[in-house]
Amino acid sequence: MAIEHAFLPVLLGDEMNAYGMARAFYESYGVKPLALNHTNMEKIQQSDLLIFREVPRLYIEERFVVSLKAIAEEFAGKKLLLLACDEFYVKKIVQHKEELADYFAIPYVDANRANELLTRESMYELCAKFGFLYPAMHVCTVNDYEEFDIPFEYPVVIKPLNMTKYATCIFPGKKKVYIAKDNDEKDAIFHAIYKESAYRDDLMVQQYIPGEDAHMCVVNAYVGQDSKVKLLSVGNPILEEHSPEGIGRYVAIMTAYDKDLMDRVKLFLEEIRFHGFATFDMKYDERDGQYKLLSIELHNELSNYYVTASGYNLMQYVADDFIRGSKQQLTYVQNKHLWTIVPNGVLFKYVQNEQLVIEAKSLIRQGMATDSIFNYKDMNAKRWLNITLDNLSFYRQYKKYFNNKGLSN
Repeated sequence: MAIEHAFLPVLLGDEMNAYGMARAFYESYGVKPLALNHTNMEKIQQSDLLIFREVPRLYIEERFVVSLKAIAEEFAGKKLLLLACDEFYVKKIVQHKEELADYFAIPYVDANRANELLTRESMYELCAKFGFLYPAMHVCTVNDYEEFDIPFEYPVVIKPLNMTKYATCIFPGKKKVYIAKDNDEKDAIFHAIYKESAYRDDLMVQQYIPGEDAHMCVVNAYVGQDSKVKLLSVGNPILEEHSPEGIGRYVAIMTAYDKDLMDRVKLFLEEIRFHGFATFDMKYDERDGQYKLLSIELHNELSNYYVTASGYNLMQYVADDFIRGSKQQLTYVQNKHLWTIVPNGVLFKYVQNEQLVIEAKSLIRQGMATDSIFNYKDMNAKRWLNITLDNLSFYRQYKKYFNNKGLSN
């Protein structure tokens, strides 16, 4: 007999992220979130931890609020918690926050603050006031890219700033992120994107920070409605994905503890009167011994489950705050844990730091490691087969694309 719950999380967007969030909700409350959007990922569709529903044209402006109001009417007897699983839906939610607030609990700041944090130039300008360093960058457009001369040294990272529109483009040599080592490579990348694809939005050109995957650092925060930080966790991504379509996505994270960094993030978030989730992506620059801020996201990425796996359920924080009204104290996560979505064989072979490999093996032996997708409590024959095939594909991808020169920033 199905258990009825007084509240229902409604998840919009990226299905991989939706799964990690749904698993956390289910583990904490036994509730199965409603995930809106279509997906072709069978291993997620076959999950018993969430309910998938395709909402035609949900992403279209004219359909977004109408569709969500219809969902709210259908579940009128429940408290509804609206959460985005990617940046596109964060922007849609905050844009229509006033219209949706009568129907959903919405744990996001207003549109002005959200846009300030999600726009690289304004985000860097704001963060610099609080002592955050960042790599030199420039935004170029389809109108000026041919005349653009890079004002800093190569190599540089080139990345489309509208990933939603870029995702629909198909052209030879397409990558999620590019590295250019000189002017010729820069011009070739610009030409491929603007001449051979339909993409017409801006590109970010940023100075590259050298170093292997393990130089990355991620800070996850939850800030309550009172604008006080409730939870902070630091993760050391020890391995990233290296395929063209997934380059830079974290596939293995080991929790770390850095009180000075946590204190700085806490001060920043409280001073700007933030609330909700925040994910800070940084990279350690061995040239000056400083962490450089790369981005701030307001949605939970797939890798956020490393926090939940370490013993601090991120989804419980938002539900207890916005649905239950529970009082929450500040917590800095110190528990050691390994999160991964790749097979151990890939992890042990491609993590470049041998000490981290030793630590990873130790955590696995101690039962302090979690694969958020390969979930034994949510498994059937079809789902097991799809996950197994995906795991085998990781071996092929890393053999084909991995290099140890740290060019996946």
